[in-house]
Amino acid sequence: MEIKKLNKQDWPEALLEIADPPEQLNYRGQKPNWKSVFLTVVGSRRYSGYGKDICEKLIAGLRGHNITIVSGLAFGIDSIAHKTALATNLRTISIPGSGLADSVLYPRANKPLADKIVAAGGTLLSEFNPTEPATYWTFPQRNRIMAGLAKAVLIIEATEKSGTLITARLALEYNREVCAVPASIFSRFAIGSNKLLRQGATVITSGQDLLETLGFDLDKQAPQSELRLADCSAEEKKILELLKEPLGRDDLIRHLNIPTGQANIILSAMEIKGLLKETLGKIRIN
Repeated sequence: MEIKKLNKQDWPEALLEIADPPEQLNYRGQKPNWKSVFLTVVGSRRYSGYGKDICEKLIAGLRGHNITIVSGLAFGIDSIAHKTALATNLRTISIPGSGLADSVLYPRANKPLADKIVAAGGTLLSEFNPTEPATYWTFPQRNRIMAGLAKAVLIIEATEKSGTLITARLALEYNREVCAVPASIFSRFAIGSNKLLRQGATVITSGQDLLETLGFDLDKQAPQSELRLADCSAEEKKILELLKEPLGRDDLIRHLNIPTGQANIILSAMEIKGLLKETLGKIRIN
Protein backbone atom coordinates (compact mmCIF):
# COMPACT_ATOMS: atom_id res chain seq x y z
CA MET A 1 0.00 0.00 0.00
CA GLU A 2 1.40 3.38 -1.05
CA ILE A 3 2.59 5.80 1.62
CA LYS A 4 1.78 9.41 0.81
CA LYS A 5 2.66 12.75 2.37
CA LEU A 6 -0.20 14.90 3.62
CA ASN A 7 0.35 18.48 2.48
CA LYS A 8 0.13 21.03 5.29
CA GLN A 9 -2.76 22.82 3.62
CA ASP A 10 -4.69 19.58 4.10
CA TRP A 11 -4.02 19.42 7.85
CA PRO A 12 -6.85 20.20 10.28
CA GLU A 13 -6.70 23.45 12.23
CA ALA A 14 -6.96 21.49 15.47
CA LEU A 15 -3.55 19.94 14.87
CA LEU A 16 -1.90 23.13 13.64
CA GLU A 17 -2.93 25.05 16.76
CA ILE A 18 -1.13 22.82 19.30
CA ALA A 19 2.11 24.10 20.80
CA ASP A 20 4.33 21.51 19.10
CA PRO A 21 2.75 20.39 15.81
CA PRO A 22 4.54 17.73 13.75
CA GLU A 23 6.84 18.74 10.92
CA GLN A 24 5.29 16.25 8.51
CA LEU A 25 2.45 13.75 8.25
CA ASN A 26 2.50 10.58 6.17
CA TYR A 27 -0.54 8.44 5.58
CA ARG A 28 -1.80 5.21 4.07
CA GLY A 29 -5.39 4.71 2.97
CA GLN A 30 -7.89 7.53 2.58
CA LYS A 31 -7.27 11.14 3.51
CA PRO A 32 -9.15 11.76 6.76
CA ASN A 33 -12.45 13.60 6.61
CA TRP A 34 -11.60 16.60 8.77
CA LYS A 35 -15.29 17.60 8.93
CA SER A 36 -15.88 14.55 11.09
CA VAL A 37 -15.84 14.77 14.89
CA PHE A 38 -12.71 13.07 16.25
CA LEU A 39 -12.81 10.96 19.40
CA THR A 40 -9.50 9.55 20.61
CA VAL A 41 -9.91 6.32 22.57
CA VAL A 42 -7.00 5.01 24.62
CA GLY A 43 -6.49 2.62 27.49
CA SER A 44 -4.47 -0.14 29.00
CA ARG A 45 -2.72 -2.81 26.95
CA ARG A 46 -3.55 -5.16 29.80
CA TYR A 47 -7.27 -4.70 30.10
CA SER A 48 -10.02 -6.42 32.04
CA GLY A 49 -13.14 -8.05 30.62
CA TYR A 50 -15.03 -5.01 31.90
CA GLY A 51 -12.75 -2.69 29.95
CA LYS A 52 -13.28 -4.64 26.73
CA ASP A 53 -17.06 -4.76 27.18
CA ILE A 54 -17.42 -1.06 27.99
CA CYS A 55 -15.16 -0.03 25.09
CA GLU A 56 -17.28 -2.04 22.66
CA LYS A 57 -20.56 -0.77 24.14
CA LEU A 58 -19.59 2.91 24.15
CA ILE A 59 -18.26 2.96 20.59
CA ALA A 60 -21.22 0.93 19.33
CA GLY A 61 -23.43 3.61 20.88
CA LEU A 62 -21.97 6.16 18.42
CA ARG A 63 -23.12 4.32 15.30
CA GLY A 64 -24.79 6.42 12.62
CA HIS A 65 -23.01 9.64 13.63
CA ASN A 66 -20.26 11.54 11.83
CA ILE A 67 -17.57 10.45 14.28
CA THR A 68 -14.04 9.19 13.63
CA ILE A 69 -12.36 6.95 16.21
CA VAL A 70 -8.66 7.68 16.69
CA SER A 71 -6.32 5.28 18.48
CA GLY A 72 -2.79 3.94 18.39
CA LEU A 73 -2.94 0.38 16.95
CA ALA A 74 -1.45 -0.99 20.18
CA PHE A 75 -2.59 -4.23 21.79
CA GLY A 76 -5.40 -3.89 24.29
CA ILE A 77 -7.97 -1.10 24.32
CA ASP A 78 -6.51 0.55 21.19
CA SER A 79 -7.12 -2.59 19.13
CA ILE A 80 -10.59 -3.07 20.59
CA ALA A 81 -11.47 0.54 19.73
CA HIS A 82 -10.35 0.12 16.11
CA LYS A 83 -12.13 -3.23 15.70
CA THR A 84 -15.37 -1.96 17.19
CA ALA A 85 -15.29 1.14 15.00
CA LEU A 86 -14.94 -1.11 11.94
CA ALA A 87 -17.79 -3.35 13.10
CA THR A 88 -19.97 -0.29 13.75
CA ASN A 89 -19.21 1.33 10.36
CA LEU A 90 -17.45 4.30 11.93
CA ARG A 91 -14.31 5.74 10.35
CA THR A 92 -11.13 5.02 12.25
CA ILE A 93 -7.61 6.45 12.16
CA SER A 94 -4.62 4.60 13.56
CA ILE A 95 -1.52 6.52 14.67
CA PRO A 96 1.19 3.92 15.43
CA GLY A 97 4.40 4.69 17.26
CA SER A 98 6.43 3.91 14.16
CA GLY A 99 6.70 4.68 10.47
CA LEU A 100 4.10 3.21 8.12
CA ALA A 101 6.26 0.83 6.05
CA ASP A 102 5.28 -2.81 6.51
CA SER A 103 8.84 -3.60 7.64
CA VAL A 104 8.54 -1.41 10.77
CA LEU A 105 4.79 -1.06 11.43
CA TYR A 106 4.29 -1.62 15.16
CA PRO A 107 3.11 -3.88 16.58
CA ARG A 108 3.82 -6.30 13.72
CA ALA A 109 1.10 -8.68 14.90
CA ASN A 110 -1.49 -5.95 14.27
CA LYS A 111 -0.64 -5.55 10.57
CA PRO A 112 -3.83 -7.47 9.60
CA LEU A 113 -5.84 -4.96 11.65
CA ALA A 114 -4.02 -2.07 9.95
CA ASP A 115 -4.86 -3.58 6.57
CA LYS A 116 -8.54 -3.86 7.55
CA ILE A 117 -8.58 -0.21 8.62
CA VAL A 118 -7.23 0.86 5.24
CA ALA A 119 -9.54 -1.49 3.32
CA ALA A 120 -12.56 -0.03 5.14
CA GLY A 121 -11.70 3.51 4.06
CA GLY A 122 -9.77 4.43 7.20
CA THR A 123 -6.30 5.88 7.60
CA LEU A 124 -2.89 5.07 9.04
CA LEU A 125 -1.18 8.32 10.03
CA SER A 126 2.36 9.02 11.23
CA GLU A 127 4.79 11.91 11.52
CA PHE A 128 7.76 9.54 11.37
CA ASN A 129 9.68 8.71 8.23
CA PRO A 130 8.16 5.58 6.63
CA THR A 131 10.96 3.23 7.79
CA GLU A 132 11.39 4.73 11.29
CA PRO A 133 11.12 1.88 13.83
CA ALA A 134 9.24 2.19 17.10
CA THR A 135 11.37 3.16 20.11
CA TYR A 136 10.68 4.16 23.71
CA TRP A 137 10.44 7.85 22.71
CA THR A 138 8.21 7.52 19.62
CA PHE A 139 5.12 6.54 21.61
CA PRO A 140 4.85 9.63 23.85
CA GLN A 141 5.72 11.74 20.80
CA ARG A 142 2.86 10.33 18.72
CA ASN A 143 0.47 10.74 21.68
CA ARG A 144 0.41 14.51 21.14
CA ILE A 145 -1.02 13.95 17.64
CA MET A 146 -3.71 11.68 19.06
CA ALA A 147 -4.58 14.37 21.61
CA GLY A 148 -4.27 17.25 19.15
CA LEU A 149 -6.67 15.78 16.60
CA ALA A 150 -9.36 15.03 19.16
CA LYS A 151 -12.38 16.98 20.22
CA ALA A 152 -12.38 14.67 23.24
CA VAL A 153 -10.13 11.94 24.60
CA LEU A 154 -11.79 8.91 26.21
CA ILE A 155 -9.74 6.91 28.73
CA ILE A 156 -10.88 3.33 29.27
CA GLU A 157 -8.77 1.76 32.05
CA ALA A 158 -5.31 3.11 32.77
CA THR A 159 -2.84 1.83 35.31
CA GLU A 160 -1.14 4.20 37.74
CA LYS A 161 1.90 4.76 35.46
CA SER A 162 0.23 4.16 32.11
CA GLY A 163 1.37 5.88 28.91
CA THR A 164 -2.33 6.54 28.43
CA LEU A 165 -2.06 9.25 31.08
CA ILE A 166 0.45 11.09 28.87
CA THR A 167 -2.28 11.41 26.23
CA ALA A 168 -4.71 12.66 28.90
CA ARG A 169 -2.21 15.27 30.14
CA LEU A 170 -1.56 16.49 26.60
CA ALA A 171 -5.28 16.71 25.93
CA LEU A 172 -5.67 18.98 28.96
CA GLU A 173 -2.79 21.15 27.77
CA TYR A 174 -4.47 21.45 24.36
CA ASN A 175 -7.81 22.33 25.97
CA ARG A 176 -9.50 19.14 24.80
CA GLU A 177 -12.25 17.40 26.76
CA VAL A 178 -10.86 14.53 28.84
CA CYS A 179 -13.31 11.75 29.65
CA ALA A 180 -12.94 8.55 31.64
CA VAL A 181 -14.99 5.49 32.46
CA PRO A 182 -15.38 4.71 36.17
CA ALA A 183 -14.22 1.26 37.24
CA SER A 184 -13.79 -0.79 40.39
CA ILE A 185 -11.54 0.72 43.03
CA PHE A 186 -10.07 -2.78 43.44
CA SER A 187 -8.93 -3.00 39.81
CA ARG A 188 -5.23 -2.37 39.21
CA PHE A 189 -6.15 -1.64 35.58
CA ALA A 190 -8.15 1.42 36.61
CA ILE A 191 -6.04 3.23 39.21
CA GLY A 192 -4.98 5.89 36.70
CA SER A 193 -8.38 6.37 35.07
CA ASN A 194 -10.16 6.62 38.43
CA LYS A 195 -7.59 9.21 39.48
CA LEU A 196 -8.48 11.26 36.38
CA LEU A 197 -12.11 11.24 37.51
CA ARG A 198 -11.11 12.54 40.93
CA GLN A 199 -9.23 15.33 39.16
CA GLY A 200 -12.31 16.39 37.22
CA ALA A 201 -12.43 14.30 34.04
CA THR A 202 -15.91 13.95 32.53
CA VAL A 203 -17.63 10.76 33.66
CA ILE A 204 -18.76 8.56 30.75
CA THR A 205 -21.19 5.70 31.32
CA SER A 206 -23.03 5.49 27.99
CA GLY A 207 -22.86 6.30 24.31
CA GLN A 208 -25.30 9.11 24.98
CA ASP A 209 -22.86 10.65 27.46
CA LEU A 210 -20.21 10.59 24.74
CA LEU A 211 -22.48 12.10 22.10
CA GLU A 212 -23.41 14.96 24.41
CA THR A 213 -19.74 15.55 25.27
CA LEU A 214 -18.88 15.64 21.56
CA GLY A 215 -21.51 18.32 20.98
CA PHE A 216 -24.30 16.37 19.30
CA ASP A 217 -27.81 17.70 19.92
CA LEU A 218 -29.67 14.51 20.77
CA ASP A 219 -33.04 16.27 20.69
CA LYS A 220 -32.56 16.80 16.95
CA GLN A 221 -31.21 13.32 16.25
CA ALA A 222 -33.20 10.27 15.25
CA PRO A 223 -33.56 7.89 18.21
CA GLN A 224 -30.55 5.62 18.63
CA SER A 225 -32.73 2.57 17.98
CA GLU A 226 -33.65 3.96 14.55
CA LEU A 227 -30.02 4.73 13.73
CA ARG A 228 -28.98 1.23 14.70
CA LEU A 229 -31.77 -0.44 12.70
CA ALA A 230 -30.99 1.59 9.57
CA ASP A 231 -27.42 0.30 9.65
CA CYS A 232 -28.36 -3.38 10.00
CA SER A 233 -28.14 -6.07 7.34
CA ALA A 234 -31.23 -8.07 6.35
CA GLU A 235 -30.08 -10.97 8.57
CA GLU A 236 -29.53 -8.66 11.54
CA LYS A 237 -32.96 -7.07 11.13
CA LYS A 238 -34.53 -10.55 11.07
CA ILE A 239 -32.74 -11.44 14.30
CA LEU A 240 -33.95 -8.24 15.99
CA GLU A 241 -37.51 -9.05 14.90
CA LEU A 242 -37.21 -12.55 16.38
CA LEU A 243 -35.89 -11.13 19.64
CA LYS A 244 -38.97 -9.17 20.62
CA GLU A 245 -38.82 -11.71 23.44
CA PRO A 246 -35.47 -13.16 24.62
CA LEU A 247 -34.58 -16.53 23.10
CA GLY A 248 -32.03 -19.22 23.79
CA ARG A 249 -29.24 -19.45 21.20
CA ASP A 250 -30.38 -22.82 19.86
CA ASP A 251 -33.99 -21.66 19.50
CA LEU A 252 -32.93 -18.48 17.73
CA ILE A 253 -30.71 -20.36 15.27
CA ARG A 254 -33.56 -22.78 14.51
CA HIS A 255 -35.84 -19.84 13.63
CA LEU A 256 -33.17 -18.33 11.39
CA ASN A 257 -32.88 -21.52 9.32
CA ILE A 258 -29.25 -20.87 8.36
CA PRO A 259 -26.10 -22.89 9.15
CA THR A 260 -25.08 -22.73 12.81
CA GLY A 261 -21.59 -21.40 12.05
CA GLN A 262 -22.97 -18.57 9.93
CA ALA A 263 -25.55 -17.69 12.59
CA ASN A 264 -22.93 -17.58 15.35
CA ILE A 265 -20.72 -15.24 13.28
CA ILE A 266 -23.66 -12.84 12.78
CA LEU A 267 -24.62 -13.00 16.46
CA SER A 268 -21.03 -12.34 17.56
CA ALA A 269 -20.83 -9.32 15.24
CA MET A 270 -24.11 -7.99 16.63
CA GLU A 271 -22.80 -8.32 20.18
CA ILE A 272 -19.70 -6.33 19.26
CA LYS A 273 -21.93 -3.66 17.72
CA GLY A 274 -23.86 -3.46 20.99
CA LEU A 275 -27.11 -4.68 19.43
CA LEU A 276 -27.44 -7.84 21.51
CA LYS A 277 -26.36 -9.31 24.81
CA GLU A 278 -26.55 -12.83 26.17
CA THR A 279 -27.39 -13.29 29.83
CA LEU A 280 -28.65 -16.28 31.79
CA GLY A 281 -28.70 -18.42 28.67
CA LYS A 282 -30.94 -16.02 26.73
CA ILE A 283 -30.11 -13.62 23.90
CA ARG A 284 -31.90 -10.29 24.10
CA ILE A 285 -31.80 -6.87 22.47
CA ASN A 286 -29.35 -4.58 24.22
